[in-house]
Amino acid sequence: MNEKEEQHKSTQSFLKIAEIKGDTGILDTGGYIAVVAVSSTNFALKSTEEQNAMIYGYQNFLNSIDFEIQILMQSRKMDIHVYLEAVRQQMERQTNELLRVQTQEYIQFISKLVENASIMNKSFYIVITHSPGLLSGKSKKGFFSMFKKNSEAEEFAAKNIKFESERLKMQQKINTVIGGMSQIGLKAIALNTEALTELFYNSYNLDSAPLIDASKLSDINIRA
Repeated sequence: MNEKEEQHKSTQSFLKIAEIKGDTGILDTGGYIAVVAVSSTNFALKSTEEQNAMIYGYQNFLNSIDFEIQILMQSRKMDIHVYLEAVRQQMERQTNELLRVQTQEYIQFISKLVENASIMNKSFYIVITHSPGLLSGKSKKGFFSMFKKNSEAEEFAAKNIKFESERLKMQQKINTVIGGMSQIGLKAIALNTEALTELFYNSYNLDSAPLIDASKLSDINIRA
C-alpha cells in the first residue's frame, strides 16, 4: 500500500470492532467489549479521611476483579455560549438587584475566560473486555457436519444464542464495575449501543465531533 492509499484508509480499518449490538461491541477476533462511563470527583478538595477511604476502596475494587479493564479519559471542547445565554435569560428574570449584578459579573468573567482559554470537558470511562473460549468451526459443528451443511437460518440462530449467553457474562462484569465505583462514591452507567457508536466515532473524528453543550452537561455526559 502506497502513501496515498494509506492516507485514505477509512476509520473502520483502524477499529477492531466487527459490529455493535445489544450495548456490546463485538471484536473481529470474537471477543466482546463494554464501556462504563464514570463520574468525576475533586479529590483535592476532600478531607484526608475521605481521600484515604477512596484510595482503599479503589484498591479493594482492583483486587476484587478477575478480568481485564482499561481506563479511558477523553477531553473535548465545550460550547459555553449556549450556557451563558441561559444564564443571561435567568438574570433578566431576576428581581433581586444584587443578584442581577452578581450574575452579570459572573457572565463577564466566564466570557473573558473563554476568550483566553479553551474550556474542556473530561469524560472518564472503564472499558471491559470479555474473551470467550472460541472453538474452531469443525470442532463446534461436530462430526456429522461433514455430511450435513447447516442452513443460514440455523447458523444465524446459533450465533444469536451464543451472543446472548456471552452478553449475560459481560453484564456480570459490568455490574461488578458499577458496584465497585459506587463503593468509592462515584456514579457509573454502561453505555448503550447509540452512546458506544458515538464514542467510537468521536474518538476517531475529533475535528468533526460536535462540541459539548455546557448547558446540558451532567455528572455523566452520556445517553443511556
